[in-house]
Amino acid sequence: MDVLKVSSKSSPSSVAGAMAGVVRQYGAVEVQVVGAGALNQAVKAVAIARGYLAPSGIDVVCIPTFVDVEIDGQSRTALRLLIEDRAGSTAPPVKMTVDLREPSDGTVAVADGSAPLPVGDGVAPIPT
Repeated sequence: MDVLKVSSKSSPSSVAGAMAGVVRQYGAVEVQVVGAGALNQAVKAVAIARGYLAPSGIDVVCIPTFVDVEIDGQSRTALRLLIEDRAGSTAPPVKMTVDLREPSDGTVAVADGSAPLPVGDGVAPIPT
């Protein structure tokens, strides 16, 4: 299962732009973090994304859960954050691998090889 992955080095505004774009398109997105620093950046991104989405009438909520993941052959506990429209979404959350762990040139690389997503002002077109 692929999710949006965030690390302690992720830019909260870039993550927020990706979150907002996916929520606008699909109504929900899942974010995975490991560690306090990564969770800090992800929570900041949720707050920023709420600001990006509010003018559109979208009010998002964050539902955290624990999950076990394997990293470099070791089992780790991660937090998975479901970010969805408070009004509720009938569609399942979008699960896509977007690596936001390294600074970029203003785009976010998508693991499936499709075109990079522009980020920054909260508008991130989603590949179909």
